[in-house]
Amino acid sequence: MSTLTLKKLAVRGAFWTVANYGTSQILRFGGNLLLTRLLYPEFFGLMALVNIFVIGLKLFSDVGIGLSIVQNKRGEEPAFVNTAWTIQVIRGFLLWGLCLLIAYPISLLYDNAQLLWLLPMVGVSTILDGFSAMAPFQLERRLDLSKLMFLELTTQMIHLIVMIVWAYLSPTILAIVVGGWVSGIVRMVLTYRLIPGYRNYFKWDKTAASEIFAIGRWVFLSTALTFLAEQADRLLLGRLLSLELLGIYGIALMMGDVPRQIAMALGHRVILPAASKLVDLPRAELRRKILPHRLKLLLLLMLGILILAGGGDLIVNFLYDERYAAAAWMLPILALGMWPRLLCATIEASLYAIGKMQYTTFANFCRLISTTVGISIGFYFFQVPGAIVAVSLNDFFYYISVSFGLHREGLGCLRQDAQVTSYLVGILLLMMFVRMRLGLGLPFEGMF
Repeated sequence: MSTLTLKKLAVRGAFWTVANYGTSQILRFGGNLLLTRLLYPEFFGLMALVNIFVIGLKLFSDVGIGLSIVQNKRGEEPAFVNTAWTIQVIRGFLLWGLCLLIAYPISLLYDNAQLLWLLPMVGVSTILDGFSAMAPFQLERRLDLSKLMFLELTTQMIHLIVMIVWAYLSPTILAIVVGGWVSGIVRMVLTYRLIPGYRNYFKWDKTAASEIFAIGRWVFLSTALTFLAEQADRLLLGRLLSLELLGIYGIALMMGDVPRQIAMALGHRVILPAASKLVDLPRAELRRKILPHRLKLLLLLMLGILILAGGGDLIVNFLYDERYAAAAWMLPILALGMWPRLLCATIEASLYAIGKMQYTTFANFCRLISTTVGISIGFYFFQVPGAIVAVSLNDFFYYISVSFGLHREGLGCLRQDAQVTSYLVGILLLMMFVRMRLGLGLPFEGMF
C-alpha cells in the first residue's frame, strides 16, 4: 500500500471516527438528560458499580482478539479469524459464569441486595458479545470505518429508545438493564450484515491460537491493569460516597472524559492500523510522519478541554437540575486532569504497532497506585473535594511512563507536548481572567 493511499485511508478513517463519536455523544447526552429526569440519581450510581465489575471481567479476560486481527498479517485469513471467533464465544460463556459467582460476595461487600440479581442480568451482555462477528475488527484493519459508524449509532439509538420508553412507563433500574439487552442483541445481529456474505464458524487452528495468545499475554496484563487503573476511582468512591453522589460523579466524569474518548477512538481505529502498516520504516521517519498530524489533533482536543475546564460549571447548571449541582465543580477539575492522558492517547498507539505494550502496561500500574493512594489521602484530609482532585492528578504518572517508552523507542515528543501545554495554560488563564471580570467567579468555587 502506497503512503498516499494510506494517508487517504487514515484521513477518511479519522473523519468517520470523529463523526461517529460526535453523533454518539449528542445521542448520549440527550438520552442522559431525559433519563436523569425520569430516574433517581442512585440508579446511575448502582449501575456504575455493576458496570465496573462486568467491564472488569471483560478486561481481565482480554486475550487480544481484536488487536490480533487488526495487527497480525494473517488477519484476513478465515482460519485465523474463525479461531479468534471461537475463542471469543468460549470466553463469553465463561464471563457470564463468573458474573454468577461474584454476585453474592459483591452484594455483601457493598451491602446492597440488588447487586445479587443485577450482576447476572447485566452480565448476559458477555454472551451476546461472544457471538458477535469478527467483521468490525476486519473493517478496522482496512480503515473502512463508515460501516462501523452505522453499527454503533444504530445500536446506541435503539438502546436509548428502549431505556427512555421503559423509564417513562416504569421508572425503575430495569429500564437500563433491558435497554442493554435489546441493544446487545441488535448489535450482535448487525455485525453479520457489515460485510456482504460474511459469516463466522467454529474453527481451531493451533498456529492461529498460539499467535493470538502470544500477543494476548501482554494484552491481558495491560487490560487488567487498565481496568484497575480506570475503575479504581469508582471502586473506592463506591465505598466512600453515597450511591446518589457516586451517580453525580459519574455524570461529571462522563462529560469530562469526552476529549479522551475521542483521542482513544482515533488512536485505536486510525493511528494503530496506519502505524501497523508503517512499522518497517526507521523510527525517526515513522516519528516524522506521525507528529505533524498529532499536533493538529492535539490543538482540536485542547479546545474541548478549554470548554470543559473553563466553563464546565455553566454547562452543568444549564443542562441539569439542582440534584446534580455538585457535578458543576467536579467537571472542570476532572476535565483539566485529562490533559496528560490526551498527550498519551494521540501517540501511544504507535507503541502497540511496534509491539511494545509493556510501557503502557507499566503506565497503568502507576496510575492504579496513584489513584488508590491519592483518593485515600485526599478523602481523609479534604473529603469529597480532595478525592476528586486526586482523581484529576492520576494521569500524570501514566504520562511519565509512556513518555519514557516513546523516548526509548525513538518516538519521543516532549518538545511538542510542552508547546501545546503552554498554549493550554495560557488560554485557560485568560479565560479565568475574563470570568472574574464578568462576575462569574472560578468554575470550581462550589467545591467548598
